[in-house]
Amino acid sequence: MSYQLKLDIFEGPLDLLLHLIREQKMEIHDISVSEISRQYLDYLGLMTDLNLEVAGEYLVMAAELTRLKSKMLLPSHGENEDGEDGTDPRAELTRRLMEYQRYKSAAGDLRQLEHERQQLFSRGSEIQVEEGEEEVIVDATVFDLFSAFKEVLNQKTFKEDYEVKITTLSVSAHISRVLDILNEHESVTFESLFDESQSKQEVIVTFLALLELMRMSLIRVQQGSQFETIRVYPTADREAQSEALKDYIESEVEPELNPETLLNPRS
Repeated sequence: MSYQLKLDIFEGPLDLLLHLIREQKMEIHDISVSEISRQYLDYLGLMTDLNLEVAGEYLVMAAELTRLKSKMLLPSHGENEDGEDGTDPRAELTRRLMEYQRYKSAAGDLRQLEHERQQLFSRGSEIQVEEGEEEVIVDATVFDLFSAFKEVLNQKTFKEDYEVKITTLSVSAHISRVLDILNEHESVTFESLFDESQSKQEVIVTFLALLELMRMSLIRVQQGSQFETIRVYPTADREAQSEALKDYIESEVEPELNPETLLNPRS
């Protein structure tokens, strides 16, 4: 039986598109539909390879991107089949992306205001002033983690093992291992969590464990700015971690992971 992981930490297909546009340093008004479609489908393929449950809205967007890609390849002969004359086929997607980006920006402004309000102190309260300039930290998205995960897979060198060893891998065991590492440090880099992984399967299961820890709100992932080094921080004490892990093990019927189903994730 293959391991099926359903997470509620994914945001939506527009978030993924905006991530890819920023990653490729494109302008929303001038998207390369062909390139964005290819990378979008690669991400969906990676999710499928990891047995992550992909919401239907992602598949709808994939179909929309495929339609746009085909439309962009067709020669323009005046009025198109929709009765529109000279309209850029990307216009509707561009409008949706800009509208969603404004919404995300407004939500970010509200979070910033909340943070600034927390820095206000009433008269007579004790104020602790930290020396040095405050570093701007932003939350890393799950798509930032996927990009970092692909880099880890590309950079690590795995020994060719022609003698297939049938072993089983447990996500809950790797959750415990990650928590043990975090409890010994204030924070660690995302990449360092894979230092001891000797096989591609171990890298994959460690990544799945991180996604589960995000879902359980036991860690937070942040970076100095987008596409910079991601750091992982614990957000709960050991007692809360143990209780959450106990609940996870009791609520999830976790099958053992057969490495043969995890051998060839897309890069």
